Amino acid sequence: MTDHDTLNGLEPALAAGKTQGIEVFPGVEVSVRFKRDFFTGTLHVLTYFPGVLLNDSGFVSRFKTLLSAGRGQGLVRARIEKINEVFGPGSQSPFLSRNLTFEDIAAYSDNASRRHFAMALEERLGVSDKNTITRIIGNDSPAYLPSGVDLEQVKGFIKTEPVVAVLAHPAAGSFPGEGHYKEVLPPVEIVERLLPEFLDAGVRGLEVNYPGHSPEHRALLLSWARKYDLLVTGGSDCHDSTHRPLGAAGASREEFEHLKQAVLL
Repeated sequence: MTDHDTLNGLEPALAAGKTQGIEVFPGVEVSVRFKRDFFTGTLHVLTYFPGVLLNDSGFVSRFKTLLSAGRGQGLVRARIEKINEVFGPGSQSPFLSRNLTFEDIAAYSDNASRRHFAMALEERLGVSDKNTITRIIGNDSPAYLPSGVDLEQVKGFIKTEPVVAVLAHPAAGSFPGEGHYKEVLPPVEIVERLLPEFLDAGVRGLEVNYPGHSPEHRALLLSWARKYDLLVTGGSDCHDSTHRPLGAAGASREEFEHLKQAVLL
């Protein structure tokens, strides 16, 4: 189980799993930002580790220091200011009836993601058109500021800490239809172009089994895994019980055991 850029839910999850007799395998989904001429945006790296490391104050502190560079109130406020500048009342594209505020976003989460911005735009500012929301917060938006940590920072952490890194949902940006899984991730061709950099950073696996991956893309990702001798994993990317339910996709028992063995070595 991983969450975006935070360790805060892991100890409660491990405790709940122990109570219910369910093995909980912990990790963190780290956001990695890119600002390139061919791609501006964020990709995700899943970092798995033994649960006992949550008792290691040094490991936890170093991980939190890494994550703090990618999110936080500073990034949220900067994004809000840019959105208001480009799309607020009086701008050249006045899509908003009023300026977005920090309180609008903070009402949803202290660790705000793009999903919380989308919810605030729809529920608090009345922007109901999904295409308009994407235009405001998507990668191609003139107001877009990518979140996440620079890949070099992630590389330093992966190389020095006992974590196993897996590239999350590499083909989700090429999902061939409408849905939450496509969102604003780049097409698989962009991910393939960046793959050598992820491998150099220490990524050892690919999340192949994923609800937003077509059979053709799963076959492509499996070919990458064979070519580079990578672990094969899976996940549902559960964000809620309606649009992204738990258990929609996942690794096989064999794939999970291979990942577990790699983490516990």
